[in-house]
Amino acid sequence: MRYRQLGRTGISVSELGLGTMTFGEQNDEREAHRQIDIALDSGVNFIDTAEMYPVPPKAETCGRTETFIGNWFNNNGRRGDVVLATKATGPGVHLPYIRGGESRHTTEHLQAALDASLRKLGTDYIDLYQLHWPDRPTNTFGQLGYKPAQQEAPTILEDTLRALDGFVRAGKVRHIGLSNETPWGLMSCLALADRGDLPRVVSIQNPYNLLNRSFEVGLAEIADREDAGLIAYSPLGFGVLTGKYAAGARPEGARISRYDRFVRYTKPLGLGASDAYVALAAESAIDPVHMAISFILSRRYVTSVLIGATSETQLRHNLKSIEYPLGKQLLKAIDNIHAQIPNPCP
Repeated sequence: MRYRQLGRTGISVSELGLGTMTFGEQNDEREAHRQIDIALDSGVNFIDTAEMYPVPPKAETCGRTETFIGNWFNNNGRRGDVVLATKATGPGVHLPYIRGGESRHTTEHLQAALDASLRKLGTDYIDLYQLHWPDRPTNTFGQLGYKPAQQEAPTILEDTLRALDGFVRAGKVRHIGLSNETPWGLMSCLALADRGDLPRVVSIQNPYNLLNRSFEVGLAEIADREDAGLIAYSPLGFGVLTGKYAAGARPEGARISRYDRFVRYTKPLGLGASDAYVALAAESAIDPVHMAISFILSRRYVTSVLIGATSETQLRHNLKSIEYPLGKQLLKAIDNIHAQIPNPCP
């Protein structure tokens, strides 16, 4: 395993991090603990979760993922071996069981979120505390065109940063990050930190994969120049880039087979692009999983790639990606496909 710096913190995180949104839905607690064991044995030291996990979100399972991780810490006392990240839910009436569906990035709501996460995780501090999505209507989760809202509650980023600063000063949070954020949001937070005595954003967790390279358009330069590196999620496009959904296949137990909500990467153009990438991997004698993940690791503005799995076999296979760096010719061939079918699944 190799490691990269988390912003300007001096903390080294593994190039591959463990994503946990299946814990409590597709994976029971025994399987979750086994995945953590395997990941750490492979050199992974970075685990990411969120207060609303697992996904798909449900009232009866909300928070179960953090509880599973907390129980793992309690069982073995290895909290110090992990750089632990979690996320506070943003606004969303579709989550009525989280602060009455009125979750905002205010001091009151963030305090409630943090206290609950600390309790479930069985720890007294979070290494990286992230805002799961912006506290304002903007183009996230696949929406590319920005449409100003006719009416919206004012977004005061400075107030949010001051709330987070209170957590840092109290020793409950070491560093802060953003997630599903836009260039305006990231740069605004960085500017506020530079002007005042406020915590600096050290990372941004957004989707990034061969089917969705939209991060490169406006965010990559900021991440690179401002040392706010990308924590890339969905590196395999919900598994589409493995090729297992080709020709309409729906493997039993696979995420897209089980849940109708995961349609982001199954659009016709996305499936066509995936076929092209899988074919390129075959021509290049490399597994498509390893090619897809190693492509992300070839970007210097990436801090870590979050890999998730529903089986030990999948997890071990994903972890092997670091053994297959991509050569210049293969990277050029990937860019050729991207030029023909750019960002089919933003």
